[in-house]
Amino acid sequence: MDNQIETALCCSDSISQTSVTISDFSDEILLNILRFIPSHDLMLNVSQVCQKLRILCLDKSLRAHVHLHKEYTANDDAVKQLLRNFSSDIQTLNLSGCYWLAGSTVDQVTRCKALVSLDLSGCRLTSVRLSHLLTSLRSLRSLALDVCPGFDLHHLSAEGKSALARLQELKQTLLTPSYGVVPCCSALRRLHLYLEASEGWREAGGCAQLMVGQSSVPHYQNLRWFSARLAPGEVNRTLLALYLAVFSMRVPEGLMGLVLSVPGPAPPRPVAMMALMESMASTVGNTVSALQLPRTWLDGAILGRVLAHGCPTYLNVSRCSSPGFNPLHVLLSAGRDLTPLQSLNLRGCGRGPLAESCGKGEEEMDAESVKSLTECCPHLIHLNLSATHYHHALPAGQDGHLCGALGRLTSLCSLALPVCALAQSPPAPVNTQDSNTDHSSRSLLLGLKKSSRIGVPTYRTATEVTVGQGEERQDRGLCIQPLLQGCPYLVELELIGAGFSSAMPRNEPAIRKDPAACPWSYNVGDSELAALGGMKFLRKLTLAHLPGVLKGTGLIKLVQGCKDLCVLSLANLGSLKTMNYMQTLLEALSHCTQLRDLRLEQPYFNANAAFFGALSQCHQLQRVCLVSRHGTFQPAAVVSFMLSCADVIMCHMFMGGTLVACKTLQKTLLERFVNFKEFLIIKTLLMSE
Repeated sequence: MDNQIETALCCSDSISQTSVTISDFSDEILLNILRFIPSHDLMLNVSQVCQKLRILCLDKSLRAHVHLHKEYTANDDAVKQLLRNFSSDIQTLNLSGCYWLAGSTVDQVTRCKALVSLDLSGCRLTSVRLSHLLTSLRSLRSLALDVCPGFDLHHLSAEGKSALARLQELKQTLLTPSYGVVPCCSALRRLHLYLEASEGWREAGGCAQLMVGQSSVPHYQNLRWFSARLAPGEVNRTLLALYLAVFSMRVPEGLMGLVLSVPGPAPPRPVAMMALMESMASTVGNTVSALQLPRTWLDGAILGRVLAHGCPTYLNVSRCSSPGFNPLHVLLSAGRDLTPLQSLNLRGCGRGPLAESCGKGEEEMDAESVKSLTECCPHLIHLNLSATHYHHALPAGQDGHLCGALGRLTSLCSLALPVCALAQSPPAPVNTQDSNTDHSSRSLLLGLKKSSRIGVPTYRTATEVTVGQGEERQDRGLCIQPLLQGCPYLVELELIGAGFSSAMPRNEPAIRKDPAACPWSYNVGDSELAALGGMKFLRKLTLAHLPGVLKGTGLIKLVQGCKDLCVLSLANLGSLKTMNYMQTLLEALSHCTQLRDLRLEQPYFNANAAFFGALSQCHQLQRVCLVSRHGTFQPAAVVSFMLSCADVIMCHMFMGGTLVACKTLQKTLLERFVNFKEFLIIKTLLMSE
């Protein structure tokens, strides 16, 4: 058989005469392919192709788990038909993010009597509708929902409350100060909270009402996982304190995961936190699987207690370093087996402030400890080393470079690095005047002499480089080669300049002045971007604050190599006073055939007809976000782009200009594209210098 296959592959005549179609694949191969197709598409389209596919689409393995998370083509009719036809087989249903579905469509979920897991985050759900669903779904064990203003637990029927009492997992997004359905969920083992109440509730005294009814919250005696992710605001921090106050009454004995994500200033550490951490660390046979605490809540003593009983799988110590406390040192000196660790966030954790003036209060990466980490944690999948500085001081060669150590992590799928970590050499010294120069003659030309321009060479293709120059460029790109060769399956990469802050941050206040770039990052330019094209499996890429990029020619080589790139985020590349890489960006977009999400942040960006024309070639595009201080746009080009890209659901533009022009464009888009499921937001970004 092997000889026959080899002969068929090598003989061109046999290839030309043999016709293999998808119908010749085995059922197992076809089922694996069909699992990547949305369920409503299987039912409405794929099943109509031929008899074989119609039979395969009825396989229970494809009908048991239905995921429609942000599947924008799944309209009300398609979802209703899907629930009618598949209702008896559906065990897991994910409708999260399907905010366009009508309430009558959500009501059809009651048909799925065998449903075990249901995610309705973002869907229209009232107290009465929830009660009706819970009454019909007696097998439900996992639920995700939004708690909106006006939600009243008293509207639930007795059968609905009984169904909540059987839940083992609850994911609850609070858009108003409330306990939601938690008081009825006495058997919970996993509780995920997303606190997103607006500051308006602070003035209304919403949290004060919860403090009165605090005794109605259960004691979580069976809880194994507790996580809370907060949006900015004092209301959400107060709400978190109320939820954590429950632990002061009774600490769960088997808690294995504690993940608290608090943006901005952390609230005071609760008194019950020490008892909770002591219980997590001292329970016999209990190993903490996940740990993340606000930066001021974690210290060496708490982390040491947790590590004394085993290494967690997920550990987030972002920004937790302080004088006398280095999380990485505590981790390495714990004397435990660190091989279970798969996800580690060391953002902003270094060995201390930099001696040089790269940025006030910025940390220098403890490179030697990171290299030791790669030896102790060979199974790391996610690693974040951003918001620090790494300066490779060796004069030549790659011995001891950080990328060489990271190349040992063959299982790595997600990596975040500071830009300066890819710098091959230190920054060029600033030219100083000779002390013997006549100062009187120099003063006459003060302000008239043109300052010399400092930059890096633009990347050139191999045909444009001579032999001697080619060797020089090859040496220049050596530092990243061990990473490319050692981590071939990297899916997500972030290169972010230390100190970078977006003009439109999500969880932090916006700043009006761009921070200074690290001098070493000026040596990371188009050649390094071109080398990233060797990551063949890369699907998500973030490049932010790379001042060494001049013309952006490396972007073309990058996207040509990363053919599966789906998410691309570019911010502050090159000069912040002008956009130098516009032409190469237009050419690069023509190669992004799989791109779905694009975020572009650049001062003085001109979103003209040429840009939107190039963007129209990204036929898979669904979400676009443009952020530009002092930027401009052409309304007619935006409308033309939306006409050519029918799958675009979200178009956010935060640009300079007049409010009248932006509102006019927004009105035009909303009137012209009435079938869109999400409002297209066009806003102005007016910032002072």
